Amino acid sequence: MHPNLFLLLALFFLLVPLRAAADGSATVKTSALTADTPAPQRFVVKGTSIIDLARGKAPVFLKGIGYSPYLPGETPIYGAAPGNDHRYAEHVPLMRDLGLNYIHVFPLKLPARFFEELDRTDLLYGQDIWVWAYEEDFLDEQFLNKTLTQIYEVIDHTYAVGRPDRLVFFSVGDELQADAVMRTNSRHPDVRDFTGRHVVVRNRTPTEIALARLIDGAMEYELQRYGRRHLYCHTSWTHIGPIGDRPDLEVPREHMITPDIGDLICLNVYTYARGVRTSPPGSITGSTYQGYLEDLAANAGKPILITQVGLSTSPFEPKAWVPGFGGHRVEDVPDTYRAVWNDLRTAWGREKFAGLVFFQLHDEWWKSGEDPTDATRHERQDPEEWFGIFEIVPETNTMAPKGNIPETVRYLFGDHQDSPLTPDP
Repeated sequence: MHPNLFLLLALFFLLVPLRAAADGSATVKTSALTADTPAPQRFVVKGTSIIDLARGKAPVFLKGIGYSPYLPGETPIYGAAPGNDHRYAEHVPLMRDLGLNYIHVFPLKLPARFFEELDRTDLLYGQDIWVWAYEEDFLDEQFLNKTLTQIYEVIDHTYAVGRPDRLVFFSVGDELQADAVMRTNSRHPDVRDFTGRHVVVRNRTPTEIALARLIDGAMEYELQRYGRRHLYCHTSWTHIGPIGDRPDLEVPREHMITPDIGDLICLNVYTYARGVRTSPPGSITGSTYQGYLEDLAANAGKPILITQVGLSTSPFEPKAWVPGFGGHRVEDVPDTYRAVWNDLRTAWGREKFAGLVFFQLHDEWWKSGEDPTDATRHERQDPEEWFGIFEIVPETNTMAPKGNIPETVRYLFGDHQDSPLTPDP
């Protein structure tokens, strides 16, 4: 290597942390685990990779589908779990046949029959623990205590009913809302650091301190109760960071969330989302999606999992001020899926990405919970109800493919997953 090139590369890597600081504040945010925090037994983080100790030392790449198995007439709005019935005998093989190796589950307490079907496969899963995202104050002690109790119940369910040896990680919280973030931060301007039993963070926003406390409490509970722990993260979205030099974020830079607290970075990255559509072009494909991924990788010191990406096939786009949220033709979705996959697999820094999860298996009739009967009808004006790769046949509650979307996922997750360019299936 030419000496001048070596010096330039060294200078680049020294400046990467400064770039992250410039996106958020004048000081660098840090997050670390204490030296005496035990490592998980199976899935561990080494640098910017997840390693499955049961299967060797090669980095894990999770090819996943989001899964919320509620059927028409069912809703989690009031805390109910999905039914413990025959549906899983259809759903789990369907996911296995799509070529995935990972299921990102959203219900807090999936029933026993799901896990019995999981046992028939070699599929892994991750547990999303949804935290009330609209809270008045995330640092309110009553909120923290109530949320920790809920997290403990999910951990207990994992060990009592779930499959802890198949679980990759727990994600604490998902898509906190901008107003709630700024409200919390404004109420606690001096709360910037936290040292827990396991999590240590510095120069963070007050909302990030709340997340650190929740993740630290969850780790400590699992270790004390069960003598082991899993990987932990918080799942955020591009509207509130962590890439700050975008004109369309919903929060000022000083309020941004950087989801690096815990073991890995989990982020929902939609093609049409704020922060993504205003990104510079990627180095290979020229898309703003790849441009966002490359900026994300440049600032990451931990493995990154894209926890959600997808398109709503609602009959029309109801919000002109949110372009891309709904109204996509079924026949156009495969092109976007292929483009997203190509963007990720050819991006600079792609070795930092630990996987990608398409959102999601089937349409969620129960969203957005406007009234108690919402789950009984498939609302044309609600894009949240139309993100499925499959649709539900209401007469039988069985799955029907949406055009070529399932076949496209099967192709991408199959033999061609390492191909930089993926042609039509």
